Amino acid sequence: MADLPVDSRGYPVPWFVAWIDGPDGSKVPEFRAMDGQKFGRAIRERRCWVCGERLGSYLCFVIGPMCAINRISSEPPSHLECAQWSARNCPFMSKPQMVRRETGPGVDPSVIQSAKGNVAGVMIERNPGVSLLWVCRDYEIQRDPNEKPLLYIGEPLRVEWWAQGRAATRAEVEHSIETGLPLLLAAAGSRGEVESIDRRRKEVDALLPAA
Repeated sequence: MADLPVDSRGYPVPWFVAWIDGPDGSKVPEFRAMDGQKFGRAIRERRCWVCGERLGSYLCFVIGPMCAINRISSEPPSHLECAQWSARNCPFMSKPQMVRRETGPGVDPSVIQSAKGNVAGVMIERNPGVSLLWVCRDYEIQRDPNEKPLLYIGEPLRVEWWAQGRAATRAEVEHSIETGLPLLLAAAGSRGEVESIDRRRKEVDALLPAA
């Protein structure tokens, strides 16, 4: 993390962030968009999505409750420590009440739309309010109907639930699941997918925080 570049505010810029042309022609980070080339490198070279350094035996995926149910991530894994840093500092995770700005001064709508279009799978456009740090040893690459890569994550060895930069309560996690599940079920394409979601949802219950 100490080797990451910083923006004009002195804020560290995660490795995956795309850099675009700023008003004066210099490159500036666009935190709402990922660098597609970094995605490929993260997979091929087994690099941390946040700091860009090599990963070890343990992988940490930062996902929402719905991704915990379907075991799918659209982003490569990180070090656990880097994921914890993200959970504490990323505005989307630590301040879920904030709205991600997609128009206005300093925002390039084409970059935002391109970022959305590059997301594999079905994107559920909501802030779940809680994040799950899912530690495992492996994952498999699958393809969505558009041939974009999705990561099917392995069995959890450790999980941490986060909300607003701190450990999430069970009530917060349960609320996020209850409000997100209808959206996930609506995206299911068959009865088999619905039954799989129901089964996986019960498995996630065993991973909820105690209180």
